[in-house]
Amino acid sequence: MTSVLGLRKWRRALLAVCCAALGFAQPIWAEPTKTDFLALAQKGWVYELRNSVKRRDASMPAVRIDSKEMAKGSICVIGEQPHAITQGVLRAFQNLIASVYGPVGTVTWGGATAASCHGPHRTYIRLYSGRPPHHAYNRDLRMLDQIYHIGLPKDRDQFVRSPAQASTFFGREGLASHLLIKQPSAMPLSPLERGFYASILIEELYQAFSFGMDVLHFDRQKAFLSKIEEYPVNLRNLDWDSPRFMQGLLTSNPRGLCAFDVFMLHALATSELENVNSNAFLEYLDHHFDELVQQTRATVQEPEFAGIIDRNCMDAP
Repeated sequence: MTSVLGLRKWRRALLAVCCAALGFAQPIWAEPTKTDFLALAQKGWVYELRNSVKRRDASMPAVRIDSKEMAKGSICVIGEQPHAITQGVLRAFQNLIASVYGPVGTVTWGGATAASCHGPHRTYIRLYSGRPPHHAYNRDLRMLDQIYHIGLPKDRDQFVRSPAQASTFFGREGLASHLLIKQPSAMPLSPLERGFYASILIEELYQAFSFGMDVLHFDRQKAFLSKIEEYPVNLRNLDWDSPRFMQGLLTSNPRGLCAFDVFMLHALATSELENVNSNAFLEYLDHHFDELVQQTRATVQEPEFAGIIDRNCMDAP
């Protein structure tokens, strides 16, 4: 059987030949190094907390960046009934988290509101199609504020700024995350639509569970290493349902998780640190690097994760 790594090398060689023959600039497909992985981990995970977190009430519990708490918590899905694309991504992602972290919380298919979830959950996912549900979104946040004592402003609504967005809150009563995800309204879908709706859900799930921050990727000729990398594109005046918007967003970063992303999940799951937003986490990556890479190689070969993996960024040192 040909390995994924072997296929990637063959594809890179073919692409280089085609680009040279047609006179195109050749993308830089050099295999990533350990230094590349550690540098990206530092950019995405060892970051300054937002000023709003720094200014929070001193009596609030200290902020702890620990993905294990997210992974082992339950999920409640609210709003619209999940589309087949949504169900497939959620199932594959939950299975990936269970494979890496061990036993995880359940996924509950709730009703129209967060109140229908029957008890507190670690993650709430509101699904919608069509126009953004501004009022329902803010109603969800107010309910989370009541449960977790987050301290949200009472006189100001939060805005829906993109078709998929995630917010993580560190409240007096614990950690909670809210994802607002646009999904398709019907079938059949074009390949562009299928890729778009899967990609935006994969990205928000990964960042919510891993706490990885966006990393700007400016060089179009350099291969992406992670789903959290983003090439800056100006899509502000485009309709979210338009092919131009979907294509622009899809080409701004990988369509699914990369080897680096799975590598980071393994590191986050096995680290015993109370807070991974630290240089101590980078030291952990350095000391356990080879072991984490081997775990990553095994995980990305599993067929059940194929729907959320991008085979174009599977290289690891």
